[in-house]
Amino acid sequence: LDPPREGGEDSPIAALDLPSSVEIFTTRPDTLFGASFLAISPNHPLAAALAKNDPALAEFIAACNRTGTSEIAIETGEKLGYKTPLEAVHPFDSDWKLPIYVANFVLMDYGTGAIFGCPAHDQRDLDFARKYDLPVIPVILPPDAKAASFTIDAEPYVGAGTAYHSRFLDGLDSEAAKQAAIAEIEKRGAGEGVTQWRLRDWCISRQRYWGCPIPIIHCESCGAVPVPAADLPVALPDDVAFDKPGNPLDHHPTWKHVNCPQCGKAARRETDTCDTFVDSSWYYARYASADCADAPVRQAEMDYWLPVDQYVGGVEHAILHLLYSRFFMRAMKATGYVKIDEPFTGLFTQGMVLHKSYKDADGAWLYPEEVTTHPDGSATTADGRPVTVGRIEVMSKSKKNVVDPGAIIDTYGADTARLFMLSDSPPDRDIEWADAGVAGAWRYVNRLWNLVTEPAVPLPAVAAPMPTSFGPAAQTIRQQIHRAIAEVSADFERFAFNRAVARIRELSNALESFGASLANGDAAPSDAWALREGLETVARILNPMLPHLTEELWQQLGHETPLVEMPWPKADAALLTDDSVTMAIQINGKLRGTITLPRDASAKTAEAAVLAEPKIQQALDGKTPKKIIVVPNKIINLVA
Repeated sequence: LDPPREGGEDSPIAALDLPSSVEIFTTRPDTLFGASFLAISPNHPLAAALAKNDPALAEFIAACNRTGTSEIAIETGEKLGYKTPLEAVHPFDSDWKLPIYVANFVLMDYGTGAIFGCPAHDQRDLDFARKYDLPVIPVILPPDAKAASFTIDAEPYVGAGTAYHSRFLDGLDSEAAKQAAIAEIEKRGAGEGVTQWRLRDWCISRQRYWGCPIPIIHCESCGAVPVPAADLPVALPDDVAFDKPGNPLDHHPTWKHVNCPQCGKAARRETDTCDTFVDSSWYYARYASADCADAPVRQAEMDYWLPVDQYVGGVEHAILHLLYSRFFMRAMKATGYVKIDEPFTGLFTQGMVLHKSYKDADGAWLYPEEVTTHPDGSATTADGRPVTVGRIEVMSKSKKNVVDPGAIIDTYGADTARLFMLSDSPPDRDIEWADAGVAGAWRYVNRLWNLVTEPAVPLPAVAAPMPTSFGPAAQTIRQQIHRAIAEVSADFERFAFNRAVARIRELSNALESFGASLANGDAAPSDAWALREGLETVARILNPMLPHLTEELWQQLGHETPLVEMPWPKADAALLTDDSVTMAIQINGKLRGTITLPRDASAKTAEAAVLAEPKIQQALDGKTPKKIIVVPNKIINLVA
């Protein structure tokens, strides 16, 4: 840490007993030369020390603690920081000082509660840097990019590539750069490279009836004896009773009593059953050989079906089911059942659904429907008893903070419930459940029904031939239609369902406006054809999310073949390009605005247009740019 530059020995900061350094943990040491700030958690010891003599910082920390710390709260919330009077010395350059902020998006329970901000290669860091006008220095060059023209716009580059702008790391690939950076840090005594493991023992036994019996027999003379292969599988008893606490198999009067397979004496069958993860950790392989009676799997079917193309699971699966499945696959390869190491090709980690929890005066958990919330934030039971409102956390049956979608389905229908859930948030982020948005989804469903069943102008017959030409308005709406097909298709591939819904609703609004314009004038046959094309497209690309409604709409449009049997629409490539493009304007790597220019405009035209922009002239403050770099159809970067 660099001491404060102002105030001298009499400064309140100088009087504090502050540490000489801040420890951070990072998985991207290859991006250290892209650092532009250091951020610490509001609950970091350094923040607490500084707040003792800084009331404004103390209030900022209190405000941060009043807001949620869930992933969705951090991702969607504004990135806020409080600049401290301290600076951090870069580990590779003693003359390079980084400002230190207390930031609301840094959690104390992640890593060390402190991070270095690399805006060019992390979205949260980029959002923070844009807000506080901090440098954005790209140091990893994408494989197909050129160093002279590559810039960061609204999104960081988070993939692998080649290090540049990074001194001794220049030219190394990302992995090699990580190792070189770690080696240099260790050489300087500034830190060390570590591998963090979270492996724990897996206790597979469960004291319950429903599970795979553990094939062991306990004999006082012979000890634990495996059940003979001829007696497998061990079948569970059908006459089990659940009238006593504890393991029902342990209470069964006869099932557990058997003779020892080795000595023949009276013995006891193991009453614990296997954790259900034991079965689910390899069931995908068994499914491929479901009719195989003489072996767990057949090699030919394993070669054909495995690995699984896509795994979807919550974040908790990373240390449970996903880890167990990988372990089982390695074991199955070692024992000759499969030839692959990994069971899954792709992994998508879905977010968790969050909700407030509630307790009554006796400390018993309450369901949300048992609670009445009031405008002042308090809550009571139906009979007026006080309720303690807990924090927003992952829905849990034990805490009863779960919501039954049945009520929404009963009121609005399954399609509306599905649309509401898919449009609320990216599926890889945590979401806080709120019923307010379902009414909006319901209104859209009704608007869509009216848009299709009551078209603004009569539509041409089903499968009518495409006109040879279209007017300007029809051509524009057709471009929007085919862009929506391409973009929604890509969104589905990326599991970005909320973005797909947003694009479809945008297309619906455009079709509604287009139809209204046709109703107010003389609509040409080509206009009506374009309107039908748009309405059919909305039904087709919305079908995976609203299957019931879109099948009805498809029928209303005159089709006899069910929509589910139709192929996915293909975008016309000729309609995916615009005559104009919106380009970002940067000054010294910082975004200063955008400008719309003709597609493929020359560099001279772009330069003249940018320099004529009042906002750019104001940002330049009378300076003449030393250099203007134009990336065609994308970015104009001025070096002042």
